[in-house]
Amino acid sequence: MKNRAADPSARRVLLLGAGGQLGRALWEFRPSGVEVVRSARDDLDLTRPVDIEAALKAASPDLILNAAAYTAVDRAEREFELACAVNAEAPAALARLARAGGIRLVHVSTDFVFPGDRGRPWRPEDPPRPVNRYGESKAEGEKAIQSLGHSLALIVRTGWVYAPWGHNFFRTILRLLGEREELHVIDDQVGTPTSALSLARFLWAVALREDLSGILHWSDAGVASWYDFACAIEEEARNAGLLKRLVPIHPIPTEAYPLPARRPFQAILDKSETIARTGLEPVHWRTALSQVVRRFAEDPNRPGSRTGKS
Repeated sequence: MKNRAADPSARRVLLLGAGGQLGRALWEFRPSGVEVVRSARDDLDLTRPVDIEAALKAASPDLILNAAAYTAVDRAEREFELACAVNAEAPAALARLARAGGIRLVHVSTDFVFPGDRGRPWRPEDPPRPVNRYGESKAEGEKAIQSLGHSLALIVRTGWVYAPWGHNFFRTILRLLGEREELHVIDDQVGTPTSALSLARFLWAVALREDLSGILHWSDAGVASWYDFACAIEEEARNAGLLKRLVPIHPIPTEAYPLPARRPFQAILDKSETIARTGLEPVHWRTALSQVVRRFAEDPNRPGSRTGKS
């Protein structure tokens, strides 16, 4: 790789998707000494391959960390072309340029490439069979990267990502707990809530190891339904003093809350191979949630704080 030093901490990294919830966490937990060039949506149009090439030329990175994605699952049903441009064509362009330049590429993908119809967690070698357009676009991105056979490319699948910032299930439930008299949350879809904070730490750990390629699965540990997750958010928020009152949360089936895009009923990722290959162990999702709630509560600019917006 051009300009690569023996010391991993001397590397220059191009971080794509720096303005998103995961990108923000990756910036916060960047290793000491690593030079990170941030690129957010306003800086780079991922639907334009020529712009992607220009951005790589300007950054001259040793490592591309792609946390950028089109993540509007329901809108993707009607904006499939745009979803594919960002989730499939852009990763394909990145992979081609990375291979040509001897640059390591770490790409973040999703559990939504799987249909959620098996009685066991999904393994890295299981063939993708997405049930919605968003999942199709992400699966096409994976396929494009893998087809090039770039030995320095790594795909990390994850799911149910949330953070103290941005737009996500955690933030939505907190807001609704302050606005509604009761909530109804789906209880027959299961997965693993995954903190962007713990995911970012993992991504940095594997990104700087060139012996890791192919596909890895990673999430926090444990299993939950969306209903379980919502109840846990309320409990942790109450303990942190974020709620003035408790709101009843009722479990409902998927069919009671129809959405444009189908969701996998079982989105649990098998991390056993990843643990064996990396020596890393995931934190339980309840522990990670407690950390996120604490970070949210300590933010002076959060909605509802004395200095933040109401």
